[in-house]
Amino acid sequence: MRAGTLRHRVTLQRYELVVDDYGAPLHGESWKDVATIWASVEAVNGRDFFAARQEQSEVTHKVTIRYRNDVTADMRILHSGKILGIVAPLPDNKGTRLVLMCREASYEQEA
Repeated sequence: MRAGTLRHRVTLQRYELVVDDYGAPLHGESWKDVATIWASVEAVNGRDFFAARQEQSEVTHKVTIRYRNDVTADMRILHSGKILGIVAPLPDNKGTRLVLMCREASYEQEA
């Protein structure tokens, strides 16, 4: 993969439940930064259907990063003030890159 194609700076985040001193969950949520990395971010037109998961999702962005084994569908990406929820992380056959199919969300949807 040519490094020049990864020209956008993005932050991977993972959800963490906020608990009190006794371990009881508190109202609200917390997203923890996992890594800030270089990526290629492209807007996608149309709908993407995932029949295997019996889920219909509108994919709005395709984010390509160097391969990481810690990226899951319950994570999100911050890019230029936008929240991109990861719908499906798709590794390539060579194990060199990871294509993240994402859906843009507003802060109200995530809060």
